[in-house]
Amino acid sequence: MTPSSGLTLDQVAEREAAGRTNAAPPNSGRGLGQIIRANVFTFFNGLLLTLFVIILLTGRWQNGLFGLVIVANSAIGIFQEVRAKRTLDRLAVLNAANARVIRDGAARELAVEAIVADDLLELRIGDQVPADGRVRDSVGLEIDESLLTGESDPIAKAPGDEVRSGSIVVAGQGRCQATAVGAEAYAAKLAAEARRFSLTHSELVAGTTRLLRWISLMMVVVGPLVLWSQFRSSDTEGWQDAVTGAVAALVGMVPEGLVLLTSLAFMVGVLTLARRQTLVQELPAVEGLARVDVVCLDKTGTLTHGDVQFERVELLVEQVSDSGGGTAPGGGSDARFDARSDARSDEVSDALGLLNADADNATAAAIVAAYPTTGWQAESSVPFSSARKWSAVTVAGRGSWVLGAPEMVLPAPDDGPQRSARERADAIAASGSRVLLLAPAPRPPRADGDGGHRLPDALVPTALVVLAERVRDDAAETLRYFTEQGVALKVISGDNPRTVGAVAARVGIPGVTGADDGVDARTLPEDADALAEVLEGHSVFGRVTPAQKRAVVGALQRRGHVVAMTGDGVNDALALKDADIGVAMGNGSAATRAVAQLVLLDGRFAHLPDVVAEGRRVIANIERAANLFLVKNVYSLALALTVAVTAGAYPLAPIQLTLISSVTIGIPGFFLALGPNRRRYLPGFLPRVLRFAVPTGVVTAVAAYAGYRATRILESTSGVDQARTTATLVVVVVSLWTVSVLARPIVGWKLALVAGLVGVVAIIVAVPALAHGVFLLDVTLARLLTALVIGAAGAALVEVAYRAVGARREAKA
Repeated sequence: MTPSSGLTLDQVAEREAAGRTNAAPPNSGRGLGQIIRANVFTFFNGLLLTLFVIILLTGRWQNGLFGLVIVANSAIGIFQEVRAKRTLDRLAVLNAANARVIRDGAARELAVEAIVADDLLELRIGDQVPADGRVRDSVGLEIDESLLTGESDPIAKAPGDEVRSGSIVVAGQGRCQATAVGAEAYAAKLAAEARRFSLTHSELVAGTTRLLRWISLMMVVVGPLVLWSQFRSSDTEGWQDAVTGAVAALVGMVPEGLVLLTSLAFMVGVLTLARRQTLVQELPAVEGLARVDVVCLDKTGTLTHGDVQFERVELLVEQVSDSGGGTAPGGGSDARFDARSDARSDEVSDALGLLNADADNATAAAIVAAYPTTGWQAESSVPFSSARKWSAVTVAGRGSWVLGAPEMVLPAPDDGPQRSARERADAIAASGSRVLLLAPAPRPPRADGDGGHRLPDALVPTALVVLAERVRDDAAETLRYFTEQGVALKVISGDNPRTVGAVAARVGIPGVTGADDGVDARTLPEDADALAEVLEGHSVFGRVTPAQKRAVVGALQRRGHVVAMTGDGVNDALALKDADIGVAMGNGSAATRAVAQLVLLDGRFAHLPDVVAEGRRVIANIERAANLFLVKNVYSLALALTVAVTAGAYPLAPIQLTLISSVTIGIPGFFLALGPNRRRYLPGFLPRVLRFAVPTGVVTAVAAYAGYRATRILESTSGVDQARTTATLVVVVVSLWTVSVLARPIVGWKLALVAGLVGVVAIIVAVPALAHGVFLLDVTLARLLTALVIGAAGAALVEVAYRAVGARREAKA
């Protein structure tokens, strides 16, 4: 057994040498080798490489230029992911949890990874237990293991009891000896897993994955048909022509850049937010916050600064004997007590000092700063917890004392001093201050048999402790942004509902006019549907327990809402875990930072609009890029089926598809995916993309085939190469118009982008060395005019399809 002085440095070194450490370094995802493998060895890269080798065997090198896509996709993907990984690793170090360890008789704070087996660990409220262990000392220690077991009730821990890594200290304090560390611990990697840079479930990722599966299946079915049709076509001469046509059909169906652009847009979003001191611990959280329609806010640390300032103490004994006078609110900061009650003042001072001496929260720190010393010694105590909202201590010769929320200490006041105390506390709370009530008890609180404690009834209120919180300067502006964006706001706090209502009114929560608008959570129904009904009609709730915070999140989700939850205290951790998007403050407890998807490292709630805007940019721009890629897949498939039925040559050569893909998909898709975009999120990513891409792709395919056949008919001496020239120009015209449609609203940089693309095509067509020498285009005035006429007709039909989709979207909005 480790002595109370902890391990010696020599003993620590022995365990480190033996590998008995809690090592789990900050990890934002895959290592370099894994990143390279994941970006290079993909199904579509393998397919493109195979097709590239086949084209080389035909001796027509120009048609193999699509092989450069493999290199470009892989290089860009590797570069961006490595860059993102390095940035996130640096931020993860800033966000890494620490632990308090006793070594050589001294307490020191170390990284969780530096813990070794048999270390003596100090546990305080708000900590996430860093390793499995056995309790050595306990002062009201209570552990919440719901993140591991699903059991919601806190468990009191006595010496000899086991604690598990990943559980949360919700009350009291204690020491435990680490018995299992690292891979041997029950949940040692829980916090590290929450920080991983990963592509977890999202509508974009799920929709893109589904598209890729469909495309892969179609290629397996259509590929052999096209190859068979090309070999039996009278338009092909030799196996080289047949293979080239089949390869062109398959290359056109490969969405070579869609996955890259999706990942790239996510990564750039993460890096953009990192520059604003926001750590994205799960990548699709950037997208997820764009879908949020309800934000649940904790008051302390979110709407207000996390610090609490002591203001004064009001002695209720003197006030009751007065004719309603008492100490005036906002009295001088030096006037803590009524000067006529020195004896009672001393008792109150000692009681407050002892009750808060070992507590580890902002409120206790503020009180201890005012009353740093006490001559009293505790015989027993009940520590503060978010569920009880009170603490108690018993002192030899001084009796028991209770400090806590007035409505929790005196839930059913009598008509005497108790009611006067509650009324005075409510009046102070209505001004936005935090109020605690101090009362001596005739006997210590008794255990109720369920791990909790019950206060005696005959409490005589002695003093009110008044504390102030500073409202954040940027809170009102931030909340105004959410309101303008149609996002509902719910303030759910453990504080007095009148205090919460007053603060909410000051920062401009819609529908809240003052303290009376705060709902006491003790009156909330337990039924989820009934709770959801109350939540729809009210925005501010006080005296909310941790279990109720989870219930609020669950009730909103049952109504179909996408819920974001912000918080900084241990009482917020479980609700953050259940919310669709959990947002923790960087200065909050280790538990909240471990379970959240987003961490505001500097604790500034004002960053949330940036996160929402970034999420909307990502989701809207990826949809644009997906439209471009899917349009190409649709017209490539339609052309492939056409030639399979007609046994004609494929209307486009591989090198011409490379030109089309680069100028009308790859380059514009890259810029559109990374450009600014403030469009509000609309659900239904995949159906909406299909509604535009399928008709547009069919129109493009019909126009391309019409251009191909027109040249074969109008020019009797023309061959496949000449007809492919017209088809290529038609597809370029229709596709450039598609780019201009998807780029709307057209602003300066988008106009420059489209104009630049048109300029690139014009240069290629005008320079014979490029047109004929590289892209196998045989351009004449007649073919160019034919392509422009047919392309213009196709562009008009694309405009019709776009407006039809837009009208349907407007009708649904």
